[in-house]
Formats: sequence, C-alpha cells, structure tokens
Amino acid sequence: MKLCRRFVLFFVMSALTACTPLQVVTHRVSSSEASVPQGRYQLDPHHWNVSFDVDHFHYSRFVIRFDKATAQLDWNANGMSGSSVSASIDAASVNTNVPLLDRMLKGPDMFDVARYPEIAFTSRSFQRTGDDKGTMTGDLTIRGTTKPVTLNVTFNGHAVNPLTKQETLGFSADGHFSRAQFGLTTWYPAVGDDVHVAIQAEFSKPRPDVSPSPSP
Repeated sequence: MKLCRRFVLFFVMSALTACTPLQVVTHRVSSSEASVPQGRYQLDPHHWNVSFDVDHFHYSRFVIRFDKATAQLDWNANGMSGSSVSASIDAASVNTNVPLLDRMLKGPDMFDVARYPEIAFTSRSFQRTGDDKGTMTGDLTIRGTTKPVTLNVTFNGHAVNPLTKQETLGFSADGHFSRAQFGLTTWYPAVGDDVHVAIQAEFSKPRPDVSPSPSP
C-alpha cells in the first residue's frame, strides 16, 4: 500500500512539474482621464455586463441579465464631460436562468421582442460629481418608448491592455427607472415598478497596425 501511495505521489508531482507555468500578467492602470487618447472606442464583447433587478414579493431583488449588446464610446479631450456613448441591447438575449420566464419576458406582455428587438441608450449630457464620477443623462428606449434616464458613472481607469495591446477604458454605472413608463406593467405589484440597472463595461480602441488576439 505504501509503495502504491508513493507511486501515485510521484506521478502527481511529475505531472505538475511538467506543466508550463502560468505567466502572471501585471500592468498599471491610470485613473487620469487626460491620459486617454481621443477617438472612438468599441465595447469589448467579452468584458461587459448589463443587468436589471426588481423587487420580488419584498423577498429579494430578482435579477435579469442580457447576453448580447454593442456600444460605442466617442472620447474627446474633455474626458467624460465631453464624451458620448450609445448602446444597443438585443432584447431577445434576456436571461433569467429560468427558460419559462425568459419566454414570458420576450412575449407581447413584456419586451415584445418580435416587434421591438432592441433596447437602446444614447447619452445626452454629463454632470461631473467627483474626480472620476458623474451623472450621465440619456435617452432609454424600450418597447418603442423613449424616456430620459440618469446613470451614476464611475471611470475605473485606462491603460493599454497587456493581452490585446489595445487602448482600454473601464466603467461602472448604475441607475433606476420606472418600468411602467415603458409599458412594462405585467405582474405589478407582485413584481415592483422600480428597476435598478447595473452596468460594467470595458471599451477598447483597436490599433491599426496590430491584429488583436482574443482577451480571456
């Protein structure tokens, strides 16, 4: 038995030492908006998240997310104060991890994705509230109805991504809106009217002289 254990231990240690060590990637991220090159940035398709959460019977906040979106950021010399963003979410990509509920949300009583396949946001103004923070007001369109929505935005930093070699910016944002304003009244009051929006997003600017590799 001892011989068997020693053999197993030897085999495991040999396998581990034969593996190629993982390279630790480190880099510095600047919190200065002035360091960001001007131009158009695209949403990194692998590093973003948009979720809605609503009150559910006063037990908890039920979370739904979206799995497909595109966005572009036009960044100028004034940083967040003078830049603009537009985003488009595929309404049919709504995902609650409950297939039956997903089908109901896509149906005519809620998002009605057959008629209104897109959820869109276009920024209109930005009011700075701190060195790396501010409130962004823009037009949110759901089910063909457009209403103003204000988001609290934080600039997380900028650097050249060490993996993709692209100029990359990161942001966090959140806000609230009334779903009734967009005709989303089904299930009220069991499901609350106030919708909290949470956003995490990275935007990148491709280098014309480099073919980017996928970022994990």
